[in-house]
Amino acid sequence: MQTTNDIRRSFLDYFASKGHAQVQSAPLVPYNDPTLMFVNAGMVPFKNVFTGQEKRDYTRATSSQKCVRAGGKHNDLDNVGYTARHHTFFEMLGNFSFGDYFKEEAILNAWTLLTKEWALPQEKLLVTVYHTDEEAAELWKKIAGLGDDRIIRIPTKDNFWTMGDDGPCGPCSEVFFDHGDHIWGGPPGSPEEDGDRFIEIWNLVFMQFEQAGGEIVGNLPNQSIDTGMGLERISAVMQGVHDNYDIDTFRNLIAASEGLTGVKAEGDQRASHRVIADHLRSTSFLLADGVLPSNEGRGYVLRRIMRRAMRHAHLLGAKDPLMHRLVPALVAEMGQAFPELGRAQPLIEETLEREEVQFRRTLSNGLKLLDEATGDMGEGATLAGETAFKLYDTYGFPYDLTVDALRPRGISVDEEGFQSAMAQQKAAARAAWKGSGQAADAEIWYDIAEREGASEFTGYTATTGEGRVVALLVDGKEVSEAKAGEKVTVLTNQTPFYGESGGQVGDAGTITGAVPGSDLAITIEDTAKPLGRLHAMSGTVTAGTIKLGDSVLMSVDVARRDAIRANHSATHLVHQALRDRLGDHVTQKGSMVSADRLRFDFSHPKALSDEDIAAIEAEVNAEIRANEGVMTRLMTPDDAIEAGAMALFGEKYGDEVRVLSMGRTDGKRSYSVELCGGTHVNATGDIGLFRIVSESAVSSGVRRIEALTGEGARQWLVAREEALKAAASALRTTPDEVTERVVALLDERKKLERELAEAKKALALGGGGAASGPADEDVGGITFSGQVLEGLDPKELRGLLDQAKQRIGSGVAAIVAVNEGKGAIAVAVTDDLKDKASAVELVRAGVAAMGGKGGGGRPDMAQGGGPDGSKGAEAIAAVKAALAG
Repeated sequence: MQTTNDIRRSFLDYFASKGHAQVQSAPLVPYNDPTLMFVNAGMVPFKNVFTGQEKRDYTRATSSQKCVRAGGKHNDLDNVGYTARHHTFFEMLGNFSFGDYFKEEAILNAWTLLTKEWALPQEKLLVTVYHTDEEAAELWKKIAGLGDDRIIRIPTKDNFWTMGDDGPCGPCSEVFFDHGDHIWGGPPGSPEEDGDRFIEIWNLVFMQFEQAGGEIVGNLPNQSIDTGMGLERISAVMQGVHDNYDIDTFRNLIAASEGLTGVKAEGDQRASHRVIADHLRSTSFLLADGVLPSNEGRGYVLRRIMRRAMRHAHLLGAKDPLMHRLVPALVAEMGQAFPELGRAQPLIEETLEREEVQFRRTLSNGLKLLDEATGDMGEGATLAGETAFKLYDTYGFPYDLTVDALRPRGISVDEEGFQSAMAQQKAAARAAWKGSGQAADAEIWYDIAEREGASEFTGYTATTGEGRVVALLVDGKEVSEAKAGEKVTVLTNQTPFYGESGGQVGDAGTITGAVPGSDLAITIEDTAKPLGRLHAMSGTVTAGTIKLGDSVLMSVDVARRDAIRANHSATHLVHQALRDRLGDHVTQKGSMVSADRLRFDFSHPKALSDEDIAAIEAEVNAEIRANEGVMTRLMTPDDAIEAGAMALFGEKYGDEVRVLSMGRTDGKRSYSVELCGGTHVNATGDIGLFRIVSESAVSSGVRRIEALTGEGARQWLVAREEALKAAASALRTTPDEVTERVVALLDERKKLERELAEAKKALALGGGGAASGPADEDVGGITFSGQVLEGLDPKELRGLLDQAKQRIGSGVAAIVAVNEGKGAIAVAVTDDLKDKASAVELVRAGVAAMGGKGGGGRPDMAQGGGPDGSKGAEAIAAVKAALAG
């Protein structure tokens, strides 16, 4: 028997032998299609190739694409486990031609693979064609030898594929397998077509027409092929079973579930085991592709799938969390074909276990209330919608889980009443918000959030993606369109643009039209995050017109984002390094993370020493060189803090938080574990380099570090090196000897300054003419010595005056020292004249002459200063006048 892995491999190898490039499965999040929650068909990753918007280096391809149908218009969740072929996760085998081959080769390849390579009995196969596609019908006759009785013409849209109202479209041809007349059902197009006898195994889509506004307007310039074959369905055919859950992959996963629960997959328990096996696949692959459980968007759908499986584990009597213990069995089955499962296995197991522990608490409380509310109800009864809403609002018990729990008892739920209670709660919340005193101009954001819901942020794993425009604002008011030259704020249902929050600046980049031929271009300068759940991208329309409902392609400025991510991750490392160096009293008090630098405020009572800064830099750079991976998990705030995560200053946390772990581990926890919703590097080595450029005080007990990372840090060091080289050149030495040369020059300068000071003293004390010292004068019978000296240190004044007093014996001496434009004056009176003249009064006269005020000291010695040293001579004259006075 060929295993599922064998069948996948043989399909891909067959088309590779026909010149098809083997393309790895794209992630389950469809960044190129804003209408889809998850990739749900094999052609989704090639959508832009088919429309001509994207070019690749091949014209034919084959893949086994991961698909999920569990949200939006493609939602199989409620049927999974109760039917033979419904799954939340499945694989779509496909071969594609992008303007290369067309119908004949597509049909020939399909028939050859099915009947010759795989040796399926030809008599068990029949096909459908669109009722006007005679070309396809004739090709099936020619290539496969099928008669008209086995070529069924279908006149409905079931056999005509469209990408939407605009774009490529064309007829389909489906291949069916007859499982035998022992199973009820008829061929497609018959009254019994809903039976299970005839099962579609392959759909060939012939893209040949161009559609506009829902009408065919012409032929495509490049006709293309898109095919899809469900791996689970073809595996059932080739393994001789009718039920997808009986193929080897599911049998092995169900066996693992039976082994861990001790309950056989029989009777009422069969559906529970099937749900667990199917949901194990979808949750694990979604987690591996970066989706984390949350309370909105894709994360909410993931959580619904998880909780549905966990409830069935509860129904099977599992006493402990079950799902995470099944992950090794899944990796063993599918890890070789999808290595991302193995890489993400620790994250998958940890997330499933944590979610199941949390859900068991929710389930216990919810089921208790549900039993109380439905205790007297019998089959056919209806649970009040208000009660279902109370379960949801109070206990976090989702509506669909209530429906699923009551299904075995034949009790329905009043969905209209549930939605009515939900609407009443929203109205009450809006009224409370209006009365909270928030700014009136913020009400527009509340209106948008209430109407459209939260923006789905895809930027943790992507920097490009498509989105549907849900709101446009010009001058703070909603508009239906914005034209070239206008400043506009754009909101889309999903976006890779990060909105400013948590100290991290918003993303910048571009928005262009997603439809081929569109000339739309918008330069996005900033992204905000109003209400904490909308991502508002603001910029200028540089070409074309943007309208509500448009599909647009958003591209983040990757170089800028990478620099921001490096700086943000570095703040986490420096936070821990500060605590390691200075103590656990260090906590973050604020931060700013931009593309060119980071700023980090922290509690600490004194300045950091040079040794502290060097040690912190060394520790951060050691973590960067270790190049350890960065892991993100979703947890409740309490669980996160209990696990050792540090909450950040100023952040508001909801019911769940993103917990970021980075750096080397000590066996128990990573180097840094913090609560953070920002974007970060994939590994610490991506930061490149860390350099602190300043450390300063912000306020009492709060210090600030400013630092650079990566290229910014390198350029900073290069600039310092260039400055050092320039200094060495000016000093006529080498960079290595600059310090020695500067020290020698400083020593020489000090020596010269001492010599100059001595010369000035000698000049001041020399007496006689201007060349040799001050001139002594007779002022009112008192000997007066006055002098102005340029460049004299004011500290020398008192010593010089003491020597002047000794020289003149009896009298008054005054000296003005002029330094850097300012004047300092000191006056000395010999002891025998203290009763006749006051040094304090005399110095004040001199200070006033230089534009100053005051001056003080003792009657025999006083000093003061003025801002205008150029009036030193006037100061001496003023002292002389006061003495004569």
